Amino acid sequence: MSIKTNIILCGVGGQGTILASKLIAKAAMSRGIPVKTAETIGMAQRGGSVFSHVRVGEDIASPLMARGTADLIIAFEPAEAVRQLAFLKPGGRVVVSARPVVPVSAMTGGPAYDYEGVMSYLRKQVGEGLVVVDADQAAADLGSAKCLNVVLLGAAARSGALGLTEADLLDAIHERLPEKLWALNERALAYVG
Repeated sequence: MSIKTNIILCGVGGQGTILASKLIAKAAMSRGIPVKTAETIGMAQRGGSVFSHVRVGEDIASPLMARGTADLIIAFEPAEAVRQLAFLKPGGRVVVSARPVVPVSAMTGGPAYDYEGVMSYLRKQVGEGLVVVDADQAAADLGSAKCLNVVLLGAAARSGALGLTEADLLDAIHERLPEKLWALNERALAYVG
């Protein structure tokens, strides 16, 4: 099966965004599908924006995609989804964590984080293509918040927009992660809330 998919992953430092992009790349490569990736991590260690472009398929010249060409945005934080929304093509999908990460600037006198406004904007712009994952419930059910990246990958695979299956991602998890993390991440991948 031939696939061609443009994916943006975005979040803030420490959420596992880069690992998620590497799992997608590994899953595609294991199927013999070419992949190009590019990451911008900025001040990731300090909770800054992190985003990756992952382009899967034949005849892809650049790892970076043009605005309006992403099939899928996987967002670990709602405001980061809004920040990357210009890349989404018409009819594209957004899989987003419902858990906001309030920036330090909002807590120290800067503009307030308008969570309801952010979510309303996403619903309006993306419509039926929006998949919201209750990250807090997932963390409670799984006993860990550290596997949210894999929960979001599972939701993206089930949405059909990723172009890879849960089985493809499971193989990548087994190849990239230590065995002691397999059981938790297997449950995270299959998590549907």
